[in-house]
Amino acid sequence: MLIRKLFRTMGLYRAQFLSMIIMIALGVGVFVGMNMEWYSIDKNTSYLFDATGFADYRIVSENGFSSEDADKIAALDGVDAVSRYLSIQVDVKEKQDESVALTVTENAEVSGFLLMEGNAYEKDSKDGIWLSDKYAAANNISVGDTLTFLYANKEIQGHVEGLIKSGEYLINVRDESQLMPDYTNFGFAYISPAMYENAMGFAFYPQLNVISSLSKEDFSEKADDALQSTSLILTKDETVSYAQTNGEKEEGRTMGSVLPVLFLVIAILTMVTTMHRITSKEKTQIGTLKALGFKDRRILRHYTSYAFTIGLIGSALGIGFGYFLAWYIMNPSGSMGTYLDMPTWDLYLPGFCIYILIGILILLTLIGFLSVKEMLKGTAADALRPYTPKKMKNLFIERTRLFHMLPFGTRWNLRDTIRHKSRTAMSLIGIIGCMTIMVGCLGMRDTMDEFLDISFGTATNYASRIFLTEDATEADADRLLNEYNADRSASVSIQSGDKAVSLDIYDITHDTVRFIDRQSNTVALQNDGAYICSRIAEDRNLKVGDTFTVNPYGSDDTYTLRVAGILHSMSENVVVTASYADTLKIPYTFSSLYTAVEKQDIAADDAIKSIQSKQMIMDSFDVFTEIMNLMISLMVIVAMILGIVVLYNLGVMSYTERYREMATLKVLGFRDKKIGALLIDQNLWVTLLGILIGIPAGRAALQYLLKKLAGEYEMNMAIYPASYLISIVLTFGVSLLVSIMVSRKNKKIDMVEALKGTE
Repeated sequence: MLIRKLFRTMGLYRAQFLSMIIMIALGVGVFVGMNMEWYSIDKNTSYLFDATGFADYRIVSENGFSSEDADKIAALDGVDAVSRYLSIQVDVKEKQDESVALTVTENAEVSGFLLMEGNAYEKDSKDGIWLSDKYAAANNISVGDTLTFLYANKEIQGHVEGLIKSGEYLINVRDESQLMPDYTNFGFAYISPAMYENAMGFAFYPQLNVISSLSKEDFSEKADDALQSTSLILTKDETVSYAQTNGEKEEGRTMGSVLPVLFLVIAILTMVTTMHRITSKEKTQIGTLKALGFKDRRILRHYTSYAFTIGLIGSALGIGFGYFLAWYIMNPSGSMGTYLDMPTWDLYLPGFCIYILIGILILLTLIGFLSVKEMLKGTAADALRPYTPKKMKNLFIERTRLFHMLPFGTRWNLRDTIRHKSRTAMSLIGIIGCMTIMVGCLGMRDTMDEFLDISFGTATNYASRIFLTEDATEADADRLLNEYNADRSASVSIQSGDKAVSLDIYDITHDTVRFIDRQSNTVALQNDGAYICSRIAEDRNLKVGDTFTVNPYGSDDTYTLRVAGILHSMSENVVVTASYADTLKIPYTFSSLYTAVEKQDIAADDAIKSIQSKQMIMDSFDVFTEIMNLMISLMVIVAMILGIVVLYNLGVMSYTERYREMATLKVLGFRDKKIGALLIDQNLWVTLLGILIGIPAGRAALQYLLKKLAGEYEMNMAIYPASYLISIVLTFGVSLLVSIMVSRKNKKIDMVEALKGTE
């Protein structure tokens, strides 16, 4: 009997039950989906890193390493494997304007690759090329095809023996300035040491890749003693592929702990209100069951099953939605598929999610238990009396003259809003949540747009960046400088504190490169100090006028720099003029030129190693922006659904509570439209208050997310007026839609039935 009653009651309150199920499903779905996303990335990338022998440490030297140097490192206690390693950017002769990161590793077990198709790697092969499978697919290259790489006026020709993936190129970008991979124009390939030495006529390895369980401090000390020099040692956390992958995981972890919490809190709070009101409406039926001889325990179990059923169905649907959301993001054709080059795309649910889901189900059930337990107090006769809200005293504002001067509708709504604080609070929470998500998401889009405008509009005034070969002379650099009206730069790896950062040295005369401060204003570099990025300033607590010391790797010299300004930068670096570097006697060699000449108009030259087009970098950001806009649109839709579900559920419950009041108004001659207008006015006033609170809440949420998610990029929060307007219009639209839906119920009011005595 009670099972039939369960289904009958669910049908009677179907709007409330359905809205609660949707809310639980949304909260659980977003929670499961976002946590599955970062956890699946962790599992799949860890497999690739392990399978390809991703190095723990990288020892870098411009002078290169001999086989004896490698043997010295291999002999250290705590070192498992060592490989001399080389990665250079080469042009593809058969494909105009395309380039490849050509990699040579002496030991394929260290920083190697995973074979996806073709023949196994042969370290003695004289013409074998193992090529990125994504680059091959994007350029219609198959196993057996011939490719010719151009580097330093030499040709490296061979046949594609296999298609591969590598942990070193999990995120296949040229450098930190390229945000998204572009497999059409850039890929990676491996060749054997034998093929490289045969083509170039010599062996040069500027890097030792090491697999070791030692801490960085211990490894650095042992490596410096073995090599008898101070070496630049990078951990795997400092490599682009590993660092950005970890950044992506942390971003997912942060998102998985912020947005789902908002959804679930709103769902749980709404559940409290809804279950209390359902059991209040069912009070006479509870009394009837008691009068018929049903024990309190059985009645309690029956009504508790309402909340359990809602939680169970909502959680089940939420898990399904979460899996779909995770799959939508985590598949080769999804947003992560355009970013990460993983061999497997398996989905994994973190173990802690199961415990949290069980906890949510228990909590929802407990809410139902406590709601009905209150109604079971007293005898059957007590329970048979309909639930009567406690008598309200006149509010202070009601005793003022101003209150009585207000129109009737305003007084009615004001009194109802204040007296039903829990209902008003829940409506506010729903609107604030909706507004917070919209402002935060649209603000993220605006922030990225402004970042790109500043980075590639204001800050970069060049069309192409020319990278010089290692053996380019000063005369070569000067010749190209004059030919293309270029500016030049150099980079020196330095140790600042416990970090390896770049000291960037500029000689700017043609305004091709500009520098931006924390207020997004351009800064003219002076010759009396260094300019540090915001992260270095915050990490080391530096301000303008302070001094700090740096140590170039490979040198025992220490230099003291004065902070002349603090910049926003796309990478963690220190910027100085060439004149200031010369004053301090810091050794450097110009390695790149910036020019307004387009890449296609720059002639081939023995001194040019490669050319990077600004447009290609911007195109990669455009791809990222498209993906981000898609995710933002999805979150805005979810926010609107959240607002509709919360407000409609509370609106229906509010309508039920005020049924007698509205019936009285109809008896007094109020038309349905007038009563509906009263309901709409109240919702709109609450919506306005929610919007006023939601705007700063959205800004605060965005600021928090930027701090957690920006990674290596320094972004100033920007929210355009249009985004505020869109958020306000959509939130008001949701509120108005729900208000109209609820107000239409006035036509069904039975005045006679509603005004019957309660006793």
